[in-house]
Amino acid sequence: MNAPTPYYVQAGPFAVRFNALFGKLARLGISLAGTAELSVRGRKSGEMQRIPVNPHTHQGEQYLVSARGHSQWVRNMRVAGGGELRLGRKVRTFTVTEINDPVQQAAVLRTYLEKWGWEVNRFFQGVTAQSSEAELQAAAADHPVFRITVAN
Repeated sequence: MNAPTPYYVQAGPFAVRFNALFGKLARLGISLAGTAELSVRGRKSGEMQRIPVNPHTHQGEQYLVSARGHSQWVRNMRVAGGGELRLGRKVRTFTVTEINDPVQQAAVLRTYLEKWGWEVNRFFQGVTAQSSEAELQAAAADHPVFRITVAN
């Protein structure tokens, strides 16, 4: 019996170009609504992979949430255990702890969707910041959450 394929919404050509623009802006020090550029070492290539992300603060801790699901950066992060967030010349090296408890994930997802829902709701299959705890906990399996611990 095959395991179910993890949820992932691949970026189309427009989103790839859009992400490249947001990444370039972050490298130049321009953050739109709090975005930054994530660099994480590729698990196969060993090369640093870059993508714009929405770092999120919840109860004083910083998190990365994968709105698109079990993406390449998520798979790389699980192997690498950390990476870098860049905004202009400011580079923050960090390690991560993946949050696997659906109750904790749901709490982070709710505040993430309150802030970023306007941008990412389409990836959450009808789940929003106003959804029930049960709905958010069910969605948690499809949207990995990592707590960031900044090293510098």
